Amino acid sequence: MRNSFSLITALCFSLLFSCFSVRATQDSNHADEFTEQSISINQWHLSLSAGVGVITNPLHGGDNIPLVVIPQVAFYAKQWFFDNGRLGYSFLQTPKHHLNLVTELNTESRFFIDWHPKNIFTLQSSAFNTQQVIEDESEARSVNINTLHKRQLALDAGLAYHYVNEEHVFSVQALHDVTDVYSGVRGALQWQYHTLFGQLKIKPTLGINYKSSELNNYFYGLKDGETQFGQIDVGSSWQPYAKIDARWPLSKADSLRFHIAYYDYSAMDGSPLFERTYSMTAFIGFDRTF
Repeated sequence: MRNSFSLITALCFSLLFSCFSVRATQDSNHADEFTEQSISINQWHLSLSAGVGVITNPLHGGDNIPLVVIPQVAFYAKQWFFDNGRLGYSFLQTPKHHLNLVTELNTESRFFIDWHPKNIFTLQSSAFNTQQVIEDESEARSVNINTLHKRQLALDAGLAYHYVNEEHVFSVQALHDVTDVYSGVRGALQWQYHTLFGQLKIKPTLGINYKSSELNNYFYGLKDGETQFGQIDVGSSWQPYAKIDARWPLSKADSLRFHIAYYDYSAMDGSPLFERTYSMTAFIGFDRTF
């Protein structure tokens, strides 16, 4: 699986960079692109991506998740909306400012539950020791997630704010566990850029996730008596991530799609659950909008 993931990653980047190398001038006026992306209210928005891809699971005993068919489902009313597993209510909508109340299932349990919605709606367009010490410590204290108590689904709710400045979208969100599963908070800061290279539509994204100690301890720590290692607390963390999503239109409804994402978990090296300090998503395939 690791070799196939490397092949998919290399293929996606090769195709993207080959597109960049073509002498295509960047369109300085992106109005048409954003007009196409504007959401019509009171109707369903459905699309389906089919291809080959994978989500790598960084945990000991966790299976990588294959990506073959990926649905995208959204419905927007005047203020209420559902978008790929996220339910929300919009308090403020202007060309530059968007403030929403949102609720969604916490994404951390996706590494423990294969059918987690985050694994279904995965393409929605989170001072270190030396390497040798980390590897030795990991071998001595590695824990297979299949031997642990079940991690429950949690529902998070909070506020999400977006500031739009031409092609740039700056976002900040803060969510809290309203189901009292882990009784913590998480937040995120994100920048996304919408651009065109000829016909190629590209959305690079950079961000960082904040996760409270309550969240990390519940999902990635160990409870007393759960293993022979006793109780292990992980603490809060800041975890950067980067994504790039690209589409090459084939027709009005069809496009070729590439997606690469990297999520850093190096701040979690104190947890014996982690086999790797990162998770990656790679996908290449065809997208159909209905």
